[in-house]
Amino acid sequence: MHNHANRGVIYQGNGTVKVEAIPFPELAIGKRRCDHGVILKVVTTNICGSDQHMVRGRTTAEKGLVLGHEITGEVIECGRDVEFIKVGDLVSVPFNIACGRCRNCKEGKTGICLNVNPARPGAAYGYVDMGGWVGGQADYVMVPYADFNLLKFPNADQAREKIQSLTLLSDIFPTGFHGCVTAGVGPGSTVYIAGAGPVGLAAAASAHLLGAACVIVGDMIEDRLNQARSFGCETIDLKQDGDIQDKIEAILGDREVDAFVDCVGFEAHACGCDHHQESPAVVLNSAMQMTRAGGQIGIPGLYVTEDPGAVDSAAQQGSLSMRFGLGWAKSHSLHTGQCPVMKYHRALMQAILFDKIDIAKAVNVQMISLDQAPQGYADFDGGAAKKFVIDPHKMVS
Repeated sequence: MHNHANRGVIYQGNGTVKVEAIPFPELAIGKRRCDHGVILKVVTTNICGSDQHMVRGRTTAEKGLVLGHEITGEVIECGRDVEFIKVGDLVSVPFNIACGRCRNCKEGKTGICLNVNPARPGAAYGYVDMGGWVGGQADYVMVPYADFNLLKFPNADQAREKIQSLTLLSDIFPTGFHGCVTAGVGPGSTVYIAGAGPVGLAAAASAHLLGAACVIVGDMIEDRLNQARSFGCETIDLKQDGDIQDKIEAILGDREVDAFVDCVGFEAHACGCDHHQESPAVVLNSAMQMTRAGGQIGIPGLYVTEDPGAVDSAAQQGSLSMRFGLGWAKSHSLHTGQCPVMKYHRALMQAILFDKIDIAKAVNVQMISLDQAPQGYADFDGGAAKKFVIDPHKMVS
C-alpha cells in the first residue's frame, strides 16, 4: 500500500544503538491481519530512561530490538475495523498496549492488559518482555486496537505548535503525574521526589500542578538539580555527605514528608561518600524512613524481575533487601507498576493546551533527528539534564 522507506533505532547490545533500515509496518500481528490497527507516520518519539536500562545491558533485551515506546504520530492508514480514528488525525500513543476488552482494561488498568503479551500482563512498544511489539523510534509504526488506545488531539495545527509538550503525554508526563497521585499529593502536600531525570522532573512539575506546598527533589547531578530549581523546586545534592533527614528539616522544619515519589528505580546508588556504589533498595528504604506515618509512596521508577548486571545474585532476580517492617509500622501504602497512561492523558493534554503547565520547559526538551539518536542516548546516559525528543521526518540542526 505504501512504499515509504522506514528506519528505526536498533539495540545492538553492550551500550550501543544504531539507526538502520527496518520493514515498513503492516496491519498484522504475526500472521494474523490486524484490522483494528492503524499505521502512523511518527511525528515525535522520545528517548526514555527505561530504554537506557536496556541499552546498558541491565535487562534481558535481545539484540536487534527496535526501540521506542513514547510515540506521537499522524494516521496514514486505518484498518477496516477502525471506526473513530481517521487518516490525518494527529494522535498520542500511550506506551501501554491495551486491548480494551479484557478484565483489567475494563477496570482502567491498561498497564496490565491480559491479551497483548503471552509472557505476562502488560505490553509496550519496543521493550524487553513486553510482548515483542515493534518500537516507535522510527519513521513509521503500527498501533493495534487504535480506537481504544489513541488520544486524538482536537486541533492538529494547535497540536503541532505545542508538540514539544504534547509528545510527553505518551509516557513521561502521565508517569510522573501517576507517581504523585499514588503518593497522595494534593493541595498543601510536602513532597520528596527521588531522582531528577526526566520522569523525576515531570513528577515535580506534576506535584506543583496538584497543588503541593513544597516539592523537594534529590539527585546527584548538578545540572538536573538546577533544572528542578528552575520551576520552583527545593533541591538536595545526594553526593554531599550528611543525613538526608537533617537536610529535609532545614527546608521544611520537619524531618518527614507527606508524600514520597521514587523516580529512580533499580539502578539506584547510595548517597554521600558511597555515591559510586550501586544499592538497589536505597530509595525504597529512604522512602519508608522519610515519609510520615500514614503517608503514601508512589514508585513509578522501574524495578525488574531480571537484572543481569546487578550487584548480587538476589538483586539479579529483583529480590531487594528492604526494611519493610519500618514501612509496615508507619502504615505506609506503596504503589508500584507501570503507569496506566490512559487514565491521565486526556486531562494532562487539556492542562497543556490551556497553558496550565509548561511541561516541555520543566523537563528541558531537546529536539533531535533520527540520525542523532545514538548521540542522544550517549548524552542521556552521561546525565544530561534534557529530555531528548526525536523528530524522524525533519533534519534538526
